[in-house]
Amino acid sequence: MPNEGNMNTVGGGPQEWFKSLPIVTQYWFGATLVLTLAGNFGIVGVGKFLMDWDMVTQRFEIWRFLTCFCYAGPFKFDTLISIYLLVSFSDRYERGGGFNTGAGGGTADYAFMMLFGAFSCIATKPLMKLFIPVGSIYSNNMIFMVLYVWSKRFPTAQSNIWGFPVKASYLPFVYVALALFTGGSYLPMVHGIAMGHFYYFLVYIVPQIYQKEILHTPQFLIDQFGVGEYRPQYGAPPAAVGQARPGGRHLWGNTGQRLGASGGSAPPTARGGVGSTNRETQQPQEQPQQRATATNTGGGGHNWGSGGHRLGSN
Repeated sequence: MPNEGNMNTVGGGPQEWFKSLPIVTQYWFGATLVLTLAGNFGIVGVGKFLMDWDMVTQRFEIWRFLTCFCYAGPFKFDTLISIYLLVSFSDRYERGGGFNTGAGGGTADYAFMMLFGAFSCIATKPLMKLFIPVGSIYSNNMIFMVLYVWSKRFPTAQSNIWGFPVKASYLPFVYVALALFTGGSYLPMVHGIAMGHFYYFLVYIVPQIYQKEILHTPQFLIDQFGVGEYRPQYGAPPAAVGQARPGGRHLWGNTGQRLGASGGSAPPTARGGVGSTNRETQQPQEQPQQRATATNTGGGGHNWGSGGHRLGSN
């Protein structure tokens, strides 16, 4: 398994670690853990989690749209690996700055990607069944979609499987090969990779080649999560959180200007996101902005302390 992760980087035990997870990863992992335990202990029948159109249309069991992505499987080693991959790579992608579809590559864009993947998995099942058997539980499909998109967003990142170094761009296919040679279920992985490549094609290849942006994060997700990574501020007054603006931008504070800025201020570009005309040039991590120092050699700056006299000198 890859050795990256943050389980041991947060003090306070499992509860603090769970609270430290990004919001989408936290809910997805929590729901998967609860449903997997409930299904295996017989608290709820696993059949209630399946994606069954007859049950949805005839009995209005709409929860199946969610539960089919949150049941990891029976108690076995493969299920443990799936849950680890879920929390590990969902956490890394949501924190690291994913592909920007309107919210700077942050939580809103990740939530939109998850909705896109869920719709794609369900909608393409009839087509995929012509080539490979596809079940009615899509947790592994979604996990490998996220893993594949992460590997395309950070292709040079290093990971490892049982001590063997693997570049991120090869990681999804290494897992498929391992499942194939160990007799595991690899077809959901293939389906998830196909959905991940479809998303990658629309969000990266099409804008690069055809200069068209097809996928856009809905405004309601941007209003909910803001730009960049969403960090809940419990008990904070509304002014401290930031107010949504049309176009997915936020007005942090009031109408003041940044130090050193002349005239109007530039639009926010969280992780290379909003205000950038080229989504692909965004960096996963922002570089710290240089602040004003004691000596500013730029045009119109000040040289504090130069040419003056020290206290007590004539």
